Amino acid sequence: MTVDDVQTAELPAEAPPPSKTPGGDRWRWLARGLGQALIALGVVMLLFVVYEMWVTNVFAHAKQQATRNQIERSWSQGRDPLKGRDRLKLPSGRQVTIPLGIGFANLYIPRLGKDFAFPIVEGIDDPNLEKGVGHYPGTAIPGQIGNFAVAGHRVGKGEPFLNLNHLRPGDAVVVQTARNWYIYRVMGDDATGDVTAKGTLGIPGREIVSPTDVKVIGPVPDHPGTKPTRAVMTMTTCHPKYSANNRMIIHALLDRAVPVGGKALPTELGGTL
Repeated sequence: MTVDDVQTAELPAEAPPPSKTPGGDRWRWLARGLGQALIALGVVMLLFVVYEMWVTNVFAHAKQQATRNQIERSWSQGRDPLKGRDRLKLPSGRQVTIPLGIGFANLYIPRLGKDFAFPIVEGIDDPNLEKGVGHYPGTAIPGQIGNFAVAGHRVGKGEPFLNLNHLRPGDAVVVQTARNWYIYRVMGDDATGDVTAKGTLGIPGREIVSPTDVKVIGPVPDHPGTKPTRAVMTMTTCHPKYSANNRMIIHALLDRAVPVGGKALPTELGGTL
């Protein structure tokens, strides 16, 4: 035996490679796949939020501007869906009918900013709510005794009622028709500033209800079966923000009507009338 043979014999044998466990590889593969799926899902959800909160606003604002243009064009041509019915009186036996999707008024709320101006269209389905604030068919029309009820998105799709919770008792809500400016005032307790307090007619300025509570848009809100004697406006939107679990309701009482004339605006909008 040579020296080389002895040295070779004394070398330790090479350790065998560790055995692979099929089960361990499978779990690692599943974990990696699950992680990638969750990342992809997160990206999709983020894109959906961006779309709902910003992209839909871009599209909706374009539709709302087109609706406002349609309203102005109709008025300039002497066409008004409310013509002959825009009165401060009880509804007659005839049902006021306005074609769905047609714009017939503009809404201004000074508390929510000088640039707050949205068209009001007939219908509360989603396509019409993207055009502006939707009027509940069958409820009163602006200035009419009864309940002029409207709905609007709170987040995305133009979000006209995003900050409706900022309204306080006495705040003006101005509705412009072809013939008149109607100035409504948010109900509640003017003295204490409590918008949830029940004031005139036993109606609060703000309340939170379930989506199925239709009493809030009745002729006298929250008082089914009562004959209306005053002109009321009700605005409805989702509550809380980013959720449709409940509805936030704002009630306002008609304060006065001002005839439309020239370029003069009601004092609430910075005019001189």
